[in-house]
Amino acid sequence: MQAALLPDRGVVKVSGEDARRFLNGLATNDMAKVTPGSARFAALLTPQGKIVVDFIVVEAAPEDGGGFFLDCPRALAATLVEKLNFYKLRAKVAVEDVSGGAGVMAAWGGPGESAYGPSYADPRLAALGWRTILPPDVAEEAAADLKANLADAEAYEAHRIALGVPRGGEDFIYLDTFPHEADMDQLAGVDFAKGCYIGQEVVSRVEHRSTARSRVVPIAYADSAPAAGLPVMAGERQIGMLGSTARGRGLAMLRLDRVEDALASGTPLLAGGIAIRPVKPDWARFPWPGEAKTAS
Repeated sequence: MQAALLPDRGVVKVSGEDARRFLNGLATNDMAKVTPGSARFAALLTPQGKIVVDFIVVEAAPEDGGGFFLDCPRALAATLVEKLNFYKLRAKVAVEDVSGGAGVMAAWGGPGESAYGPSYADPRLAALGWRTILPPDVAEEAAADLKANLADAEAYEAHRIALGVPRGGEDFIYLDTFPHEADMDQLAGVDFAKGCYIGQEVVSRVEHRSTARSRVVPIAYADSAPAAGLPVMAGERQIGMLGSTARGRGLAMLRLDRVEDALASGTPLLAGGIAIRPVKPDWARFPWPGEAKTAS
């Protein structure tokens, strides 16, 4: 079993008697389903339906003061606080960036429920493991308590990439990506049965019309890793952009119809001159390029 402190993750706390209702009116997931220990993956969107910031929501236990912790990109914690305060109006909520004293530790390869802070299974994909919000200076002690090897963040990144789970800022661009493009519909990040939230109409339209032409998908390569941010080419045609890579696997935002055309014509996909190939993840439920479409 391994564990790693994730320096790229911050924590925002939302508390107050209106906290659940407030978050439910903004986020893509149903806050009624969030309980201590049972987290939900969600995002705050622009009115045009693009991702401002994605986060994991877990309810704080009474001994932690109640409310909700938002496990979010550390670089966007201040932005998240600003946006939530903008929408607060007269709601009885308090929003605070607590990243100065709280970090996120991930544990995978075994049971990861920790007594050192709010602990929750990663709601995106069970294989990602568990996460715990805790003071960073107790991470080593918490890992030892789990009988886990405390690895570096790169080990967790390799684990995430191998599972094909996108990371914002690396595999997709905030403010320029729809939830479907970031696979949030596949990774339990959108509740299509809940009430209204910012950007819902666009997200619902994409879902019902099946119009997500681009998606972040896993890729594999055999040579040295191509650099993140390189265009993915099929002949002379750019079909996407490469994201994060590690140990022969990676992620790329690709136009699926153009991947389909390349596969049909036998045109190799290249990033910086290095051959890559899409690899279907176990969690993918959308039509995969090259697979026969099932008759409706």
